[in-house]
Parts: sequence; structure tokens; C-alpha cells
Amino acid sequence: ILHHDNAPLHSAIIIREFLVKNKTNTIQQPSNSPDMAPCDFFLFDRVKKLLRGTRFNSRKEVMEKSKTALMAIPITEFQKCFESWIKRWHKCVAVAGEYFEGDNIIFDE
Repeated sequence: ILHHDNAPLHSAIIIREFLVKNKTNTIQQPSNSPDMAPCDFFLFDRVKKLLRGTRFNSRKEVMEKSKTALMAIPITEFQKCFESWIKRWHKCVAVAGEYFEGDNIIFDE
């Protein structure tokens, strides 16, 4: 089984023919959803809050302060993020990738 996104390179006819010829099953890439991407639902907002109001004088300073902001996030918060990510994927699978809202989806873990 192969999982890849729907980039033009991956969906080119020559690639699709190769996968069929070699009996390679592919997993459909879900629609892009900020609720399914840890950087979108967890990381970006936290880093933005830590950097908000900061004036940068160089790219190097942006990189240094961004690294400091990332390091300020406790490891336990990253662990919670990935636990949440797993639950979000279970919900997505439970509804076969269809749109859903809230936490009222029942699924087997």
C-alpha cells in the first residue's frame, strides 16, 4: 500500500500505469483540512502568539526567535497534540473522510 498526496507528479498517467502494473494499492489523500494537520491546529498559532509584536531585523533573527518559541513549548504539549491528531484521524476514518463537526462521533479505538 502506498500513501502519497495528489501532486501532479504522483497522479501522472505514467505513475498510475506503473502502480496498476505492479498491483500497488494507493490510499486516497483526504482533502486538505487544517483540522487534520498538526502544524495548522496546534503549532502555528502557538508560535505566532509567542512572536506577536516582535520586530525582526534580519532573517537570522526570525529563525533564532522562532526556534526559541518552538523550544518554549513543553514536550507534554506536543504529546497532547499527537494524541489529538490520532483521535482526529480515527474520526475521519469513522466517517469515511466525509465532513464532520464536533466531538460527537463514536468510533472504535
